[in-house]
Amino acid sequence: MSIKDWPETDRPREKLRRLGSGALNDTELLAILLRTGIKGISAVDLARQLIKEMGSLRNVLNADSETLCQHKGMGLASYAQFAVIREISQRMLAEEIAQGPVFNSPDRVSSFLRLRIGHEPVEVCLALLLNQRHELLHTVELARGTVNENTVYIRQIAATALEHHAAAIILAHNHPGQSCKPSEADKIFTDKLKQALEVLNIHLLDHFIVTQKSTTSMMALGLI
Repeated sequence: MSIKDWPETDRPREKLRRLGSGALNDTELLAILLRTGIKGISAVDLARQLIKEMGSLRNVLNADSETLCQHKGMGLASYAQFAVIREISQRMLAEEIAQGPVFNSPDRVSSFLRLRIGHEPVEVCLALLLNQRHELLHTVELARGTVNENTVYIRQIAATALEHHAAAIILAHNHPGQSCKPSEADKIFTDKLKQALEVLNIHLLDHFIVTQKSTTSMMALGLI
């Protein structure tokens, strides 16, 4: 049955108009993005099928083009739309963070980091560069690949901070294996970085370990 044949109160767009986006489940939200289904399958059924096959709405929206296009009804247009949604979400959160001291909104920082690097299939290291009021100046990608002392040089981080006149830094990198537990290498590297930055009067506020579903603050664990 086509969505057009459903009672109006059950249609996702009508439900959105009446009750707001928070009232929609993941399937209904994705169905609105898809707009149309494929032959014999409504947009809602296609959305439900995608979420079931890929495990979650997050996985659908974060899928790379090759993975997404393997699913019936999905193509480069859908991938482009999802990529734009991710980028808009990241930029909105970055704007919110930039409007005030970062540590006034730790949940937004966590959400921003998960959106930015939680879905990456390889390790990515970011630096959030802050001014003296802990307001965000810039977000800089430092490395892509295995993140350790051999790929993210302490002098590179220090030079980047000095270039942007940063007074403080939040470091973050993702664990594609989905474990938020800091490794021994993470701890050693963080300690060395903190000591090096202190010489330059730059404060290392935190080092976040990021996955798709959560983040771990090394400061909160007493490791900074």
